[in-house]
Amino acid sequence: MNISLLIITIILFLICIFLAVKLYVIKQSIKEIEKSFSKILRTDTNNIIAISSSDKDIKNLTINLNNNLSELRGQKLQYKNGNQELKKIITNISHDLRTPLTAIKGYVDLIEQEKLSNNQKKYLKVIQKKSNELTELTGQLFEYTKLMDIDVKIKKEESCINEILEETLVSYYSIFKEQNIIPNISICSTKVYKIVNKISIIRVFENILSNVVKYSNGDLKVEMQENGTITFSNKATSLDETTVQKIFDRYFSVENAKESTGIGLSIAKQLVELNNGSIKAEYVNGYLIIEIKL
Repeated sequence: MNISLLIITIILFLICIFLAVKLYVIKQSIKEIEKSFSKILRTDTNNIIAISSSDKDIKNLTINLNNNLSELRGQKLQYKNGNQELKKIITNISHDLRTPLTAIKGYVDLIEQEKLSNNQKKYLKVIQKKSNELTELTGQLFEYTKLMDIDVKIKKEESCINEILEETLVSYYSIFKEQNIIPNISICSTKVYKIVNKISIIRVFENILSNVVKYSNGDLKVEMQENGTITFSNKATSLDETTVQKIFDRYFSVENAKESTGIGLSIAKQLVELNNGSIKAEYVNGYLIIEIKL
């Protein structure tokens, strides 16, 4: 009886040792896979995951991971090629639009020098406004092609956000006056410095203010806090919650509103993110609220 118990104990002990070794090998293999996988993702190479283990299940796991990696690489390449093709098309369109637009504006300037009736002046003013809008949209298209590359790098430096915001608001003074918009501005007295690209941040503020001009019912509130959070809010009865949720989408436009948002806010979102910030939009009690954190 004692011999049988001893044999069983030895067998169980050997099984425990075997399982412990098996577990150790599996853990080491998982670490190898994790290390190799992280390196591949970090360096973006065409290497595959390699392991030293001869375990059948670990080998099958590695094969499946390598197959998925290969598929992802193919999809990424396809997306990149399609993105480059789209970028090329948009660039060509923006260039093609500039030539006739320049000619239109030239002829409009010539017509403006002629003796015109009140109705003719009215019609000419509409033509000028629409051609200016189309010129602005063409510029946005051209700028958008530069931002389609997710690896785009921008030069950053320490900049005072208060000053950038104030300068942009001042530049819109005449436009606000023309649109009968009375801004309520509250900017903290403490200077807020952030490592950003100044030109791109100006572009962000301009795009948001252009959007305000389109949809505001005559009001605008701009508030900046000491932590770098900037809030733009205005009454916008032509919008709704569903619309605002999609307002930063690349190809979304507000069809039921007075004018289309174009791609200005999509560009603003990309520029904010390139500066390591965040931007969001909400629709609360008829007010469009856009919040930026830098």
